[in-house]
Amino acid sequence: MEDSLIILIIIIVHAIGVLIYKYYKPRIEGAKGEYRIAKLLRKLKKDEYKVFNDIYLEVNGRSTQIDHLIISVYGIFVIETKNYQGWIHGSENSENWTQSIYKKKIKFRNPIKQNWSHIYALKDILKEFDFIEYHPIVVFAGKATLKNIYSNVPVVYKYELLETIKDYDEFNLSSEEVEDISNQIHQFEIKENKKRKHKKYVKQN
Repeated sequence: MEDSLIILIIIIVHAIGVLIYKYYKPRIEGAKGEYRIAKLLRKLKKDEYKVFNDIYLEVNGRSTQIDHLIISVYGIFVIETKNYQGWIHGSENSENWTQSIYKKKIKFRNPIKQNWSHIYALKDILKEFDFIEYHPIVVFAGKATLKNIYSNVPVVYKYELLETIKDYDEFNLSSEEVEDISNQIHQFEIKENKKRKHKKYVKQN
């Protein structure tokens, strides 16, 4: 009887664990992808690129989360990270993209449009710097295969990211302006309790 009870408890605990993992899997996979990219971005020269990872900003009473933000003498890089598998299809102007895994198709928000919303928020914060060059980039950090991607905005694999960033080699900002902009960004960062509200809002939508 005791053995049967123990086995039943093990089965229940395992089932609960599986359900919890499935519930949090998108967040876990997303965090893994962002961690891989953050680790990669450490290779950039610190005297040329100031890197912010997983940064939350509050602009006009609304919060926005940017996976990776780089303030550089070459402009501002805004990077959206996706950690997907399967085949990815999409175009720059469509509302949604498609992830295909065998015969299963899953729609997700166009990451280019998602990234542009971050740029608009930054432009609002940095109104006095109307000469800034913004460089949006979408990077896929997982095992996805990019198929039929139509975009002028760079959509790249992880191993292509650093070279894509370095392709932008025309000076746009002085070192002093980079420091000034970085300080202003810090002023708009939001605290932990508001981060939780932002995550709840995103989940609801």
